[in-house]
Amino acid sequence: MSVVLWTSEQAAAATGGEAKGQWSASGLSIDTRSLAWGDLFIPIKDVRDGHDFIPNARAAGACAVISENPNEQAPALIVEDSLMAMRGLAVAARKRSGARRIAVTGSVGKTSLKEAISAICAASGRTHKSQKSFNNHWGVPLTLAAMPADTNYGVFEVGMNHAGELADLSPLIEPHVAVITKIAPAHLAHFKNIDAIASAKAEIFEGLPEGGTAVLNRDDHYFEFLKKAAGGRNAKIVTFGEHVESDFRLSELNESPGALTAVLTIAGKDHKLSLPLDGLHWLQNAACAIAATVSAGVDAETGIRALAGFRALPGRGEAIDVKLDGKLFTLIDDSYNANPESMKAAIRTLAGRGSGRKIAVLGDMYELGKDELELHSDLAKPLQEAGVARVIFTGECMRSLKGALPREIRGPWARDWEVALMALRDELKDGDTVLVKGSNATGLGRLVAAIRKEQKGVADVL
Repeated sequence: MSVVLWTSEQAAAATGGEAKGQWSASGLSIDTRSLAWGDLFIPIKDVRDGHDFIPNARAAGACAVISENPNEQAPALIVEDSLMAMRGLAVAARKRSGARRIAVTGSVGKTSLKEAISAICAASGRTHKSQKSFNNHWGVPLTLAAMPADTNYGVFEVGMNHAGELADLSPLIEPHVAVITKIAPAHLAHFKNIDAIASAKAEIFEGLPEGGTAVLNRDDHYFEFLKKAAGGRNAKIVTFGEHVESDFRLSELNESPGALTAVLTIAGKDHKLSLPLDGLHWLQNAACAIAATVSAGVDAETGIRALAGFRALPGRGEAIDVKLDGKLFTLIDDSYNANPESMKAAIRTLAGRGSGRKIAVLGDMYELGKDELELHSDLAKPLQEAGVARVIFTGECMRSLKGALPREIRGPWARDWEVALMALRDELKDGDTVLVKGSNATGLGRLVAAIRKEQKGVADVL
């Protein structure tokens, strides 16, 4: 039997709405395509008005629907504003739970870090986390509102592309631990400069309660700025990184294909850290995850053991061996998103992978503002230093990178992912390692999906 998340009476009290009929919800949904039987459907107004999908939600098995239409038939919850109603549920969910809450933001690695923190927390107690990258003005309240009352740890990814967003979302969560991964050039189209990005990220401290903890990257150029911002909230500062003064200090970093090791020093005691992953940036993620979870009351050894079996998510650096047209190669799937910092980290990962040829299929990095062409062409040096043999490009900004590379490295420019896949087929040789990375809207995730489906012998890939 499903556990009850919200009854009609509880939901009405939390939102100030009017319950029609008596019902119990075992979950929440804003998307009828993924709605589970017994979910409460919450219509969000975006490109489409979610109210248009209320009939679909009922047909899919919704126990009830939230609606701004006072004439909506039962079972329903009638409210003035569906998004504000979801925020009301979020606040009530937070207040009724004793969960230790961890909020994660930063310019790079938010989702991967959220997953690593969640894996550690799950080894210690009941854990609730943001699904996928639900980190915006509706994703955060949806995640919080869906948190069961008996949760021990809540892990929330919090994103932004404009100033003021974190100042709104962090107080909703009231995190006991607020984490900033790193400040880097991302969403520059919406900010004057990187300093402005740092200021916007620091808004996450506005939700910290008295006695809360700020977990900061000691190696970050913006560490002192962020430390001062967190100190303004009387937060306890906990640091991670290779810096000698880090509270969770990394040393003796080592990388081999599919394996990372380091020494993590905590309060003068050395711990061996081992991860079955590629990319030295994952050791920073691991140190951050352990710092955050120790700050939330989890034993460090529990975190180290949990991360020993942690795997990268599809689209975020997962490495798999695949075959295409009879050619066996290693695919590094980093196709979910990209900015200059994460692109350079992925290229470094490619450099450390195996002895065969290195190929990169790269898509545009979006929202970089007036310097976008220069930020793309700046990848030429890292690609050459990594010994990349060929680069396949897609997206208009990637033309600038193509022009900056030596002719022998330049592969074809492709107008979309399908043409890029055809170009990759032509380039491939046995034993190659192929990195696929670009902003999500470039569609390179579909290129990876096509390769994955072909492994199953499916002719119609999409």
